[in-house]
Amino acid sequence: MKGRIPPSLACLGALLLSSIAVRAQQQVPFNGGIPLAPTGLEARPLPDAPVIYDTAEGMHIRVSVAARGLSFPFSVAFLPNLDMLVTERTGNLRIVRDGVVDPDPVPGVPDSVYQGTSGLPGAVHGLMGIALHPEFDGNQLVYFTYTKPLDEGRTVGLARGRWDGQALVGTEDVFVALGGGGTSQLAFGSDGTIFMTMSGAGSQDPDTHGGKVLRINDDGSVPADNPFVGMDGYLPEIYSLGHRGSLGLAIHPSTGDVWQNENGPNGGDEINIIRPGLNYGWPIVSYGRTYQGPWHSETPDHTGFEGPVVYWMPSIAVSGMAFYTGDRLSSWQGDVFVGGLRYGEIPGTGQLQRILFNENMEELRREVLLADLRQRIRDVRMGPDELLYVVTDEADGAVLRIEPVE
Repeated sequence: MKGRIPPSLACLGALLLSSIAVRAQQQVPFNGGIPLAPTGLEARPLPDAPVIYDTAEGMHIRVSVAARGLSFPFSVAFLPNLDMLVTERTGNLRIVRDGVVDPDPVPGVPDSVYQGTSGLPGAVHGLMGIALHPEFDGNQLVYFTYTKPLDEGRTVGLARGRWDGQALVGTEDVFVALGGGGTSQLAFGSDGTIFMTMSGAGSQDPDTHGGKVLRINDDGSVPADNPFVGMDGYLPEIYSLGHRGSLGLAIHPSTGDVWQNENGPNGGDEINIIRPGLNYGWPIVSYGRTYQGPWHSETPDHTGFEGPVVYWMPSIAVSGMAFYTGDRLSSWQGDVFVGGLRYGEIPGTGQLQRILFNENMEELRREVLLADLRQRIRDVRMGPDELLYVVTDEADGAVLRIEPVE
């Protein structure tokens, strides 16, 4: 019949299309169950000159290098005179004065463990989160988390030392975790207690610190009002459970709520508001996929567990986090900033994200910043000068300054 395709040709065409469709799906190489990352967008050197950007809220910003010559910096704390103490995953603490990194590491830091390549599976970080005591002007105490070597294996320790202007003196552990490992951040709550994130296995196990947010006093003791104090089978330092790898922790400037972020697998990064005694679901539920492709959960939601206030799919490998509360970047006042180490499992795609919330802390919009620099963004902080500072997790690492163009 005129205009009709013979059945035999139709079948042949269907087979050819099916064959082409199958061939179009690439066979990606894996290592240890994780796809090998592509390398077409490697990190590039930071420009020497400041870079000017337009931003979504109509504010022009200048991004410049505040300090360079750091080795895989992890986090930064500002001294009252604007000097910076910067932790490095290689186990050193560095002091930055007037934009110059002292070539000698700060003395008084305990030995730590680091191994592997930052950004690849199996990486272990030496020094990690750092914070000044709320009464630093009087006691000069600096707190930091680190990977502590043990006779068999390693764990995470929280240490403190007194800053004498040149070194940490009298450095001691105030808390050593039982179980868990990986990354750890810390922040002082509005009541002076310390909140500390723990990665590692055991997120649902109450007899290990791994996969939890912990709350302790500044001397390492347990606050009497922690949610699991006196409960059989629960470690008393646990404040919340069900967490994966956590790199960001910040205290809401008005409410005092604890905000925490954590990495999902292939997607499912989260920002959570941490409530005492609640379970945030990992590894039972997740909005992410496994590294092999299927959804991590049969029903990818948080039914039965505390859900996030923000999530990402695909992953940005969410890292440090800060609220902006200053006046100098006035269009961003009240916004949350998070670092991203890479987007969609592709190296060379690190970024800073700005998230705007309404008065009920419900997300309204996001803005991607600094993506063209192709840096792994490890941390973000507001400095005492009310500018934003961003830490790049690179072999030739830096601290970037973000200021308004006035």
